[in-house]
Amino acid sequence: MSNEFTLTTERLFIRPLTKEDARFILGLVNTEGWIRFIGDRNIHTEWEAADYIQKILQSHNVSYWVVSLKDQQEKIGVVTFIQRDYLQHPDIGFAFLPDYSHKGYAFEAARNVLNKLIQDRGLVHVHAITMPENSRSVGLLAKLGLIFERQMQVEQETIYLYGCDAELCR
Repeated sequence: MSNEFTLTTERLFIRPLTKEDARFILGLVNTEGWIRFIGDRNIHTEWEAADYIQKILQSHNVSYWVVSLKDQQEKIGVVTFIQRDYLQHPDIGFAFLPDYSHKGYAFEAARNVLNKLIQDRGLVHVHAITMPENSRSVGLLAKLGLIFERQMQVEQETIYLYGCDAELCR
């Protein structure tokens, strides 16, 4: 997957992840929310974060965009698009620093990335996965137009699979 596009919204600047984002990624992957709902990546140094980014950039199945506040250029989160081995369609994801939750940034960023992906790639269906107890994610997925499809077991974890036909989740 390629993530060469950048987007600007009313409040945000969204651009592809680069190795220069190592310090930001180090902070993000070590937030309580990331560790609890996405998983501990055991990244504790900028060097490890740069290595993690390099693996993302080399993967043909993963795209990450960094979300920044347009005015201050402060990095606040990421939007992801991943083709997972166990899913028929790619899934959209998001993670934001705790100080920027409940402000609509994740919805604004995810909606705009999703719209661009649907437009550019001619997607038919989009998935998203989340843990059942991640009520913020569940709410955001519903707001994006994704609906619950089924419960799944992945690596001894129970996850919820959401999805929507591309023309309905804009």
